[in-house]
Amino acid sequence: MAVKQQFTSFEDAIANSDLPILVDFYATWCGPCQMMAKILEQVNIELNGQVRIMKIDTDKYPQIASNYQIQALPTLVLFKGGQSVDRLEGVLPAEQLIDRIGQFL
Repeated sequence: MAVKQQFTSFEDAIANSDLPILVDFYATWCGPCQMMAKILEQVNIELNGQVRIMKIDTDKYPQIASNYQIQALPTLVLFKGGQSVDRLEGVLPAEQLIDRIGQFL
């Protein structure tokens, strides 16, 4: 389950993480984004603390979405060591997402 956290800046949260961070760029009105939320819960359980999952509402944080050139929702971006290492657009099955993330663990 995703935990709500406050941070000074998105960049600080990404740069200072000791684990890879999977960022889910979503919007509350987006149907596929709602489907992805359940899949991310499953991924979080399967990976058991090997990755952090962060959700960014693009309507609330349009500047962050713009900075990372988010064109479609949902878009998942995997950060490791403060750098973007993988990017996925659309809904993916949990198994496929776990395989993609596993390449970077």
